[in-house]
Amino acid sequence: MPFCLNPARLTINSHQKPLFSTTVAGVPIMAAQSVKVAAAQMTSVNDLATNFATCSRLVKLEHSLVIVEHSLEAASAGAKLLCLPESFSYIGEKDGDSVKVAEPLDGPIMQQYCSLARESGIWLSLGGFQEKGSDDAHLKHPCYWKEVVAVDSPAGRLGLSVCYDLRFPELYQQLRFKHEAKILLVPSAFTKITGEAHWEILLRARAIETQCYVIAATQAGHHNDKRESFGDTLIIDPWGTIVGRLHDRISTGITVADIDFSLIESVRAKIPIDKQRKPIDFWKSASL
Repeated sequence: MPFCLNPARLTINSHQKPLFSTTVAGVPIMAAQSVKVAAAQMTSVNDLATNFATCSRLVKLEHSLVIVEHSLEAASAGAKLLCLPESFSYIGEKDGDSVKVAEPLDGPIMQQYCSLARESGIWLSLGGFQEKGSDDAHLKHPCYWKEVVAVDSPAGRLGLSVCYDLRFPELYQQLRFKHEAKILLVPSAFTKITGEAHWEILLRARAIETQCYVIAATQAGHHNDKRESFGDTLIIDPWGTIVGRLHDRISTGITVADIDFSLIESVRAKIPIDKQRKPIDFWKSASL
């Protein structure tokens, strides 16, 4: 479940409850012509404290070994939004490990990340968290939460998705044309096999067909003896051009890029697919 932390109000936003605030400290968010964003890459393990320390190094203004073009951390790079990958806080070694560490969104783990956002003054997009539900029911339905969620932020209107969602373009069509997203977030943990074959192609396709920026923060490298993630964190512009990428596909670090709102408008004006496309309901009734 992806959500974001507002450093001023610490509002949590998810597919379950899209409560993202459109103000910071009581001041309405005003869209600038461009804004800097960052996407992180890391190798989460089965230790909450270790993963939090890695996330902290990626955010805070302190000495670390993480790799960034021109800068060490997201805050020092002037980024307004830092996107963390799927399973940023924990990846277990065996089945059932994630259930054991699950806790409510107001639990101590999330409070750590709230404090991190507040102290750093940066908005965090948390790509997926082991949330404990209100009961112990096992959800057998593969698509429990059915809301399509877009939220406002200092970086623009964000469309939320996670990893495997990338294979379903209709979701991103909804985020663009119904929910007016300008940036699509795709926190992920692609396997090495599927990543090598499909990762960049799918991400660039989603950017081109929606004319949105795509920010894809991802897991990378060996988490344990049984699990390896592909890596290759990317930021892609509405023309499909890669504008942010780490030099090392599996290193821990961040890539930083500018969200250019004038480019979004220019691409959409030159190829006005919003005016030329048929709505989804048309295809439901069409005789094919």
